[in-house]
Amino acid sequence: MTTTQDAAARSARLPRSERRAQLLDAAKDVFVQRGYHAAAMDEIAERAGVSKPVLYQHFPGKLDLYLALLDASIDEFDAQVRAALNSTHDNKRRVAATVDAYFSYVGSDNTSFRLLFENDLTAADDVRDRLDALTRRCAGAIAPVIAEDTGLSTEESQLLAAGMVGMAQVAARYWLASDGSLPRQGAATLIASLGWRGIRGFPRREVERLEADPGGASPGTD
Repeated sequence: MTTTQDAAARSARLPRSERRAQLLDAAKDVFVQRGYHAAAMDEIAERAGVSKPVLYQHFPGKLDLYLALLDASIDEFDAQVRAALNSTHDNKRRVAATVDAYFSYVGSDNTSFRLLFENDLTAADDVRDRLDALTRRCAGAIAPVIAEDTGLSTEESQLLAAGMVGMAQVAARYWLASDGSLPRQGAATLIASLGWRGIRGFPRREVERLEADPGGASPGTD
């Protein structure tokens, strides 16, 4: 039976952008709890306090709603990774901040990470393409840091960056699922140390050249 409060919530008018945000918040809760296949538009509408026709005015179908939510989650996480990279000019600290961004995202009360890292709809091309694009975006942001510190080529740096992205993601999810006593900051620092030591294992190309030809001209000389 519909209560007076329910009716008031359904009839309340919101600007389109606010209504859309409200619907996405409700949808996130349902999709995370149920998974895509078990989630129902009826439940999402009920959770948002709107009628189903109102929900369909904003999102024509369940997949449209899911993709919109996925896009918002991807943009949110990508912004966190870039903020971590821009938080310092010291590359060692950049690596630590970036790894911490993964642990912070996974360990926070924000359940969006389950849409990105524990997605149950990867068989859908639109979903898989978005998740693959997120990996490329994060790796693309990290690769210049690796190239700067190692002198490796763009392609080599991109590959190493993708490896770091995968390591940070898998390690953060493992840490969360293991329910151990290791605090988040300690776990993130441990993985960041592993990543940084790996990067530092690649000597700069200029160092390699000088070691191969110690009698050669110094940089900047004629």
